[in-house]
Amino acid sequence: MSNLRRIEYADTTMLSRPAIIRPRVRQFTKDQMMTYDAATQMTIDSTGAFLIGELERLDQTLHEPLVQVSWGRDIDLREDVTAADEFSSYTISTFAAPGGINPAGKNWIGKESTAISGISLDIGKVVNPLLLWGTELKWTLPELQSAEKTGRPVDQQKYAGMKLKYQMDIDQMVYVGDTDYNKTGMFNSALVTPYNVPLGTQGVTTWVTATGVITKSPDEIVADVNFLLTQAWTNAGYALIPTHLRLPPIHFSTLSSQKVSNAGNISIIEYIKKNSITNSSYGRELDIQPVKWLPGLGAGGTNRMVAYTKDKDRVRYPLVPLQRTPIQFRGLHQVVEYWGRLGVIELVYPETMQYADGI
Repeated sequence: MSNLRRIEYADTTMLSRPAIIRPRVRQFTKDQMMTYDAATQMTIDSTGAFLIGELERLDQTLHEPLVQVSWGRDIDLREDVTAADEFSSYTISTFAAPGGINPAGKNWIGKESTAISGISLDIGKVVNPLLLWGTELKWTLPELQSAEKTGRPVDQQKYAGMKLKYQMDIDQMVYVGDTDYNKTGMFNSALVTPYNVPLGTQGVTTWVTATGVITKSPDEIVADVNFLLTQAWTNAGYALIPTHLRLPPIHFSTLSSQKVSNAGNISIIEYIKKNSITNSSYGRELDIQPVKWLPGLGAGGTNRMVAYTKDKDRVRYPLVPLQRTPIQFRGLHQVVEYWGRLGVIELVYPETMQYADGI
């Protein structure tokens, strides 16, 4: 761009005087904002559109961290506990009924019997703590004013973060418990004795490799699942067959996408559902879902699968819902506490649950 000059005259009547030539003074903005034409030292501010801010479209949606919890799908809650309770407990009744003539037989009596056997009862109590859980939300009045102006309320975002942390802590307590308090969860309870699945024709116990390659045939996988269900059924005195099966995500994903065979038209997962002893006995398909806590949970860091029955009378989780204190004012701060109680998983009938490692 050429350097423009302006010719000025002292007055219009003295055209014979030499011209006074003054260079043009460049004008710049004083808003300390970056311009985008450094080569020519020109600015776009003069158009009234500031590139930073006015020409930027900000998505106001709150994008929370990617977290998945599934405890609400896999467990029923025990809801009779309250914030005033410090422990949750339940009882286990054991009956003893000796026979008549033969103590191990039936209760036969004679017309003149004077010694008639009765029922013996033993009631044991299982007690677990209800652990206090709490967090504090705090912000200042200037923060609230600034957040209101930007349209991103800081109090709502902190509340959303608190709820997410609460759900994550419950999820961990339900499935694997807490190491600090030495409490186990539904999938690593000391009340359940795991076993290793047998070797397949390829000489391995695993179903799927880390890269998603199937290492056992569909029939072998079905046999492993049915053996797991049968173990729990046997432990329960053949009173109950598990209705739910939980797998590591990589196993669920691979078996859901792989067909039974080239000629088959269903996935291996569907094949397992239709050919399990649960479906044969109850007329309903085995409920199979993935759980993120199962990889590496088995003995020696192997993958674990779990079979159980989702029933409040068999297994449940005591939980006291969140409560809050009134908002407190501390100088420029507004403070509110949220608190509740997280219990310990209650395996009322641990014999109805079974673990299998090495898959």
